[in-house]
Amino acid sequence: MTIISAADELLDTDIYLDLGNVVGVNVMLKCEGFNFAGSVKLRTAVSMVTEGIRSGVITDTTTLVESSSGNLGVALSVVAAARSLRFVCVTDPKCSPTTMKLMKALGSEVQVVDGPDPSGSYLAARKRRVRELCERHDDYVCLDQYENPANWLAHYEITAPLIAKQFPDLDVLFVGAGTGGTLAGCARFFRENFGHVRIVAVDSVGSVNFGMPSGPRYIPGLGASEAMPFVVDGLAHEVVRVPETETVRMCRRLARGGVLAGGSTGTVVSGVERWFARQEAGRPLTAVAIAPDLGDRYLDTLYDDDWVAATYGLTASDTDEDPLTGTATPAGQAGEERQR
Repeated sequence: MTIISAADELLDTDIYLDLGNVVGVNVMLKCEGFNFAGSVKLRTAVSMVTEGIRSGVITDTTTLVESSSGNLGVALSVVAAARSLRFVCVTDPKCSPTTMKLMKALGSEVQVVDGPDPSGSYLAARKRRVRELCERHDDYVCLDQYENPANWLAHYEITAPLIAKQFPDLDVLFVGAGTGGTLAGCARFFRENFGHVRIVAVDSVGSVNFGMPSGPRYIPGLGASEAMPFVVDGLAHEVVRVPETETVRMCRRLARGGVLAGGSTGTVVSGVERWFARQEAGRPLTAVAIAPDLGDRYLDTLYDDDWVAATYGLTASDTDEDPLTGTATPAGQAGEERQR
């Protein structure tokens, strides 16, 4: 029995999904969405707020303010509500209506920037709004997930050691790249303690992480429109880049197996399948992938046929195709054939 006294105390449920039956790859998916924030970002939010309180930057009268496209905003809303703090989330039109409603239901204020900055970046526009708010209000404190060491330390101190404890013979770890906090924390931990573990970063096509060219992206979560300070050369052994159309297809494929995954999780799992499809036959690998989120807050976007058609020009039948084979297959079938 697990008893907690506040919603932000439930950080890890230690649940792994064997993707063999669902997708057909021999990987354990660490499911991070079974907490009150519904994503791995709760660990990040707790770490940043706890460090802010410890250092005296955050007091009882502080209003937290942060830029977020979704998951971190919800996580900070949970932490702020649990600790009786005010929180203002600055987001953009790509944030789903469901996510905005979640934050408001938890008592947070949500501000949506009108449009991108002159370079076309919503992230830059959000950061500018955060700076303006902090300049205007003395009691506002920006947590700055993009450069706050407490972001990656949460995963260095908790996420990675938990995985290492459960999988002492781990060969490969797949981690999505957004701000780079989860990736940086896990990569540093395994490099320092289990140097044989191969770190594979999964990023979205259109993200500038790892020096790649910028392109349009519509699913919030993984990826970045400007260089992230935590994403440095040598952080990962390999990088797999996934087009958003494949994210949509994978999320719907997982759903047909009973797993309603979030956009970040769909991207990671698609990256896992891509990576394994390129490997030559050899000894079985012990592999883990981190699933950042669940899919309930994506119901009005990547699970909505009209939104997918308007955004990507895909029909419902298009999203049933396996992107690696170009054929419509039941969940798991194509992956299982490649593994045999």
